[in-house]
Amino acid sequence: MPAKTVSIKGIQGDKFRMDITAGNHTLVVDQPGPMGGDDGGPNPLEYELISLAGCIGAIGRIIANQRKMEVRGFSVEIDGEMNTDALLGMKTDQRAGFRTITVSVDIDADMTEEEKRAFLMEIDSRCPVSDNLARGTELSFRLL
Repeated sequence: MPAKTVSIKGIQGDKFRMDITAGNHTLVVDQPGPMGGDDGGPNPLEYELISLAGCIGAIGRIIANQRKMEVRGFSVEIDGEMNTDALLGMKTDQRAGFRTITVSVDIDADMTEEEKRAFLMEIDSRCPVSDNLARGTELSFRLL
């Protein structure tokens, strides 16, 4: 089985802003003003949903190309629901992450509703981000 390691590096100063290097790209992660940030970029939770939307589009395009299907495009809307008490350090018995994530996809293609549903299910089954969210991935922390 081929293995691939995906790596990023983040640097944060004395504020919430973090500059993340991913390949040849630099992204900004920040918090909105009311949370103490400068709103210089999406927050980490938004990036998680952005990653899922991007993966859905990429895998959908891969499948369409592999099958030589005419898919004109995708529209993806994602909502994540969570209780912020845990991330704010308040005593809670709820987890810190999203309780639910709802993905709504509009596929612009000449397909029946059933064909679109089957296509979306295949996208989900092949999407690494969806897989990480649904199944959980072993996570470890270490000091540099």
